[in-house]
Amino acid sequence: MPADHAHADSGCFDLAAQDAVYRAIFTRRDVRSHFLPDPLDDEMLARLLMAAHHAPSVGFMQPWNFIVIRDQRRRQQVRDLFLAARQQELPHIAEERQALYRKLKLEGICESPLNLVVTCDRSRSRNSPLGRWHNPEMDLYSTVCAVQNFWLAARAEGVGVGWVSIIDREALKRMLAIPEHVVPVAYLCVGRVSEFAARPDLERHGWGSRLPLADLIMSEEYCGDGETELKDAAARLAGTPVGA
Repeated sequence: MPADHAHADSGCFDLAAQDAVYRAIFTRRDVRSHFLPDPLDDEMLARLLMAAHHAPSVGFMQPWNFIVIRDQRRRQQVRDLFLAARQQELPHIAEERQALYRKLKLEGICESPLNLVVTCDRSRSRNSPLGRWHNPEMDLYSTVCAVQNFWLAARAEGVGVGWVSIIDREALKRMLAIPEHVVPVAYLCVGRVSEFAARPDLERHGWGSRLPLADLIMSEEYCGDGETELKDAAARLAGTPVGA
């Protein structure tokens, strides 16, 4: 990380920097395929983890840890957990969508050069209830912010990331010797890829489409009418490419 990034900046980014930030956001993808076998060097991985470590966290609790998994045998065992979980999930998919579900590529556990588990240590803020007294789940939300930071930094570096959510969390905890008070929030497949898809895979395969932003904006209360000009502005942006 360049040294000047470590200093607070009260001004906005220049146009080129703004464009880079939005490009990372709009072209980020949940990568399940196209991983290259090339290993990530530790300097790059450290940069991505540093970005994650600088995520916002309620009460400055910084509840995250990062388990790096490179061993192919261990990753195959995790993939077995995924396959079992996918079979358990299948009956709960609408019958008319099950054939499509079976065809979807939903992980790159063994194809990616490494896997990363981002965990939340729920005991880390036990001495301070700041921000968690009424909302104790804020440590989990903070950890998700770290995942997003990692993902956007990875996209800027040309590194693909895929989040594997179809997995038995308790079985994963046992496999990785994760203590009871620690929650595995994200299991990520990480590595360079041959390409980033122009559109999200699930959109491309017809599983779903992006909701119009204007339909999601409410005024003053849930389902409150208003904010017409804001909704119009959102609608004008609808032609802008957006990410997964």
